[in-house]
Amino acid sequence: MLALGISVAVVLAGVGLFIALTPGGGGSCPSRFGSGGTPITVYTYSSFLGGPCNTAALESVFGSFAQAHRATVTLVEPAGTLLAALAQPIGPAADVVIGLDEVTATTALRAGLIVPYRSPALADMVPGLATELSSDAAATPYEYGYLGIDYNTTFNAALGGAAAHLSLPAIADQLRWAQNFLYENPTTSIVGEEFLVSEIAYYQSVLHQPWQPFWNATLPVAPQATDWQDAFNEFSGPAGAPGFVVSYTTDPAYAAFSGTPGVYNSTAPWWNGTAYGWRTIYGAAVVHGSPHPALDEALINWLLSPTVQSLLPTNEWEYPANATVPVPSVFGYAEPPGSITPLNGALPPTEVASELPGWLAEWQALAQRWG
Repeated sequence: MLALGISVAVVLAGVGLFIALTPGGGGSCPSRFGSGGTPITVYTYSSFLGGPCNTAALESVFGSFAQAHRATVTLVEPAGTLLAALAQPIGPAADVVIGLDEVTATTALRAGLIVPYRSPALADMVPGLATELSSDAAATPYEYGYLGIDYNTTFNAALGGAAAHLSLPAIADQLRWAQNFLYENPTTSIVGEEFLVSEIAYYQSVLHQPWQPFWNATLPVAPQATDWQDAFNEFSGPAGAPGFVVSYTTDPAYAAFSGTPGVYNSTAPWWNGTAYGWRTIYGAAVVHGSPHPALDEALINWLLSPTVQSLLPTNEWEYPANATVPVPSVFGYAEPPGSITPLNGALPPTEVASELPGWLAEWQALAQRWG
C-alpha cells in the first residue's frame, strides 16, 4: 500500500519533484487544516486515510487536532519515497512522518532522520507491534495487517479448494500453481520487498531450509508486476487472469464492503496446520530537527486515540494498532489476525535493515539468471 525504499543510499536515486497536497499541487482537495497556530508539516503517502480528497476522514484527524492544539497542519506527499524526502527535503521540511514500516523506520533512525519517541498510548497497543516495527522506538505503530496470497474463487474451485490452505512449497513444486503466482518485484515494490522478507523468514524459521530454491522454481514461470496496484489490477481483471496474487489478508473485507463478497479470498501461507504471515506495520515518527517536538509527539499520540483509530479499518484497510478499538463486522470476511502466527520475530527489524540490501542483490541475481 506504500511506496517506501529500503535505505537512504538506494532511495535517493528515486527522488522526484516535490508534490504537496495543497491547492496548488492537489487541486480542490484540502491539505491544510487549521489556521493561525503553530505550523506542522507532515510527510505521508498519497493513500493515507483514503487519499487527499477523503475530506471527512482527514478533517476528523488533522482538523480536530489543529483546533485542539492551536496548530496548522499541512500534509505533503513526496513524489519519491518518504526516506528520500526526509534525507533530502524538496519543499518544506517535515516535522512528522506518517508511513514508515518495519524496514524504513530503523533505516531512518540509523541515518539520523528521526528521533526515538515512546508514546504513552503504547499501553493500549496490540502486543508485539512496537518492537516488530522498531525495537529502538524509532517510530510509533498506528496500524498493522498481514501480507496474504489472494486467490480467485474459480481457480480455487479448479484446485479442489486447496488454495485456502496453500503453502509456499506447494507453489514452488506444482507448475500450474507457479504459473498462476503473480508477485511484485521486490526491487520496485514495498509489497514485493516485504514478501521477499516473509518468504525468507518462512523458509528459514518454519521449514529450516534455504530460501533461494523457491525462487529458482518460480522465477522462470511466475508472472511479475512492478507494483501492487498493477498486480492487483491484473489479478482482478478478466477471465484467464492469474489465480494468485501477493496482497493483503484484508482484501476480502474490502471486497465485501464494496458489494462483491466472495469474489476473491486470501490466506497466509500454511505449514503443518498453522498459518504463518508477515505482519506489515506502519508507524509515525518525529523528524530530527523539528522546532516543536512536544507538539509533534502530541500528534502521534492523537493518531493512537480511539477516535482516530476507528477510522483506519475502512479507510486504510488495516487493523488499528490500539487493541481497545473494535473493527467493523465486514472484517469477518478476512482471515482473523489472531489465527496467523507472525513471522516477524524470526527477523527483527535491525536484522532486516542490515540484511535486506544483500537479499535484494541475491534475488536480483537469481532473477537475471532466469530472465
